[in-house]
Amino acid sequence: MTIDPSLMDAHAITHAVRDGTLSTTTVVTATLARIARVDGAVNAFTDVLAGRAIAKAAAMDAAHARGEALGPLAGVPFAVKNLIDIEGLPTRAGSTINRDRPPATSDGAVLRRMEAAGAILVGALNMGEYAYDFTGENVHDGGTRNPHDLGHMSGGSSGGSGGAVGAGLVPIALSSDTNGSIRVPSAFCGCFGLKPTYGRLTRAGSFPFVGSLDHLGPMARTVADLALAYDAMQGPDPEDAATTTRAPEPAMAGLDEGIADLRIAVAGGYFATGGDPEAFAAVEAIAKALDCTRRIEIPEAARARAAAYLITAAEGAALHLDRLRSRAGDFDPAVRDRLIAGAMIPAPWVERAQRFRRWYRAAVADLFTQVDIILAPSTPCRAPRSGQTHFVLDGVTLPVRANIGVFTQPISFIGLPVAAVPVRIDDGLPLGVQVIAAPWNEALALRVARRLESDGVVSAPVAEL
Repeated sequence: MTIDPSLMDAHAITHAVRDGTLSTTTVVTATLARIARVDGAVNAFTDVLAGRAIAKAAAMDAAHARGEALGPLAGVPFAVKNLIDIEGLPTRAGSTINRDRPPATSDGAVLRRMEAAGAILVGALNMGEYAYDFTGENVHDGGTRNPHDLGHMSGGSSGGSGGAVGAGLVPIALSSDTNGSIRVPSAFCGCFGLKPTYGRLTRAGSFPFVGSLDHLGPMARTVADLALAYDAMQGPDPEDAATTTRAPEPAMAGLDEGIADLRIAVAGGYFATGGDPEAFAAVEAIAKALDCTRRIEIPEAARARAAAYLITAAEGAALHLDRLRSRAGDFDPAVRDRLIAGAMIPAPWVERAQRFRRWYRAAVADLFTQVDIILAPSTPCRAPRSGQTHFVLDGVTLPVRANIGVFTQPISFIGLPVAAVPVRIDDGLPLGVQVIAAPWNEALALRVARRLESDGVVSAPVAEL
C-alpha cells in the first residue's frame, strides 16, 4: 500500500528523502495537492506559495543528487502563522490594515532557520487579528474551522496552524503564543504544541503583540517532530533583545530517556475548578498514565491571570495607538474595543501588575524546587461551536473569547515552557493537557510528552474530514 507523502510525519519524510525513497519534489507536490483539495473546508491558509516551494524542492533534489549533505528536516513541508515575515508578502498578522504594508524584504528568523535545516515553506496561515484572539475566527479572512468537526472553532490565535496540522495539510506549523495561542488550538485541533521558555526562540522578523509575553514555537502531529523543529530554531539572535544568549540545548537526543527520575504533580486549586468535567478528566487520564498522585497548588494563579490581562491590554494598546487613531474602522470590532479599553488602563495598575509578576515568578520558581513537571488543563472545555459567543463553565455564563485561556494565561505570564499534548477521553472532540516545566527545561516536558505518546496515551492522528 502506497503512503500518501502529504500524510507522513516529518521524521518519516526526511528519512525517505535521505535514502532516496522519495524526492522532495514528490513530497511538496503531494502536499500542495492536499492543500488544494482540503483547505477549502478548513480555511487554514491565507497564502499558498506553490512556486517558491517547488523551486526550493527542486534545488534540494539537485543538491542531494550531487551528494551534498541534507539537514535534519530535509524535504519537510511546513507553514507559518501570517505574523512571521515571508519575503515578498506583507506581514498581515490577521489584519486588513497590515495588507497596506510593504512586502517583507526577508524571511523571519525562525523561518530561515527551518529552511537552513532543510524544511520547505509552503504557505502562510490564518490567525486571529493581531493575535488578540482565542477562537480562530477572523472577520477579514474567515474563521479556520476545526478539522475534527467543521462546525466548531479551531482555537486561536494560531487557528490556521492548528487547523493545518490537524487536517494533515503540513506536518509542522510555526505559531506564536502570548497567552495561550499555541496551546489552545493544539487542544481543540488535537495536535502537539510547544511553547518554549520566554526568550528561548528568536522573534526577529515577526509582528509583535505583547513584547513581554510573546513566544514563537512549533505545532506538529508527533513529539519527535516538535523536537526536530524546536532544535532547528534554537540559538541566540542579536536582532531580538529578549532572546537568550544561552547556547542551544537540543531536546531530540534525550527524547527517549524516560521519566523515572522526574517528580510530576497535578496542579490543583485554581486549575481544578472553573471548567467542564471533561477538561479535568483529561488531566486525570494523563496523571494515571504517569502514575502521578501528587497534587500541588500554584499560588495566586487567579491573580496572575488578571495581571496578565492588564499587561496584555496595556502593551497591546500601546503598540496599536496610531492605527486606532487613524483606522479604527478597519479593526475587528472585538479586537478594537479591547485595545481601546487597554489604552485607558491607569499606569499604576500596570505597574502593580508588573510588581506582582516578579513575586509570582519567584513563588512558582520555589515550586519547581519540589517538582520537575506540573500537569494542568489546556482549556476549560472542548472547542465551542463556530460563532458561539458565550458558554457555561462551572454554572457561570461567560464570554467565550475572553475565557478560553483561563488555564494558559497564568503559565505564559512568567514564560514557563509547556508541551501541549492532545487527549481523547471518549468519542468527542479532542482536549489538551499542559505539561509544564521550569524555565529552560523544555527537554523534560518533551520527554514526558514522548513517553505518553509511546505508551499510546496521547496521539494526533489526521482528522477524518
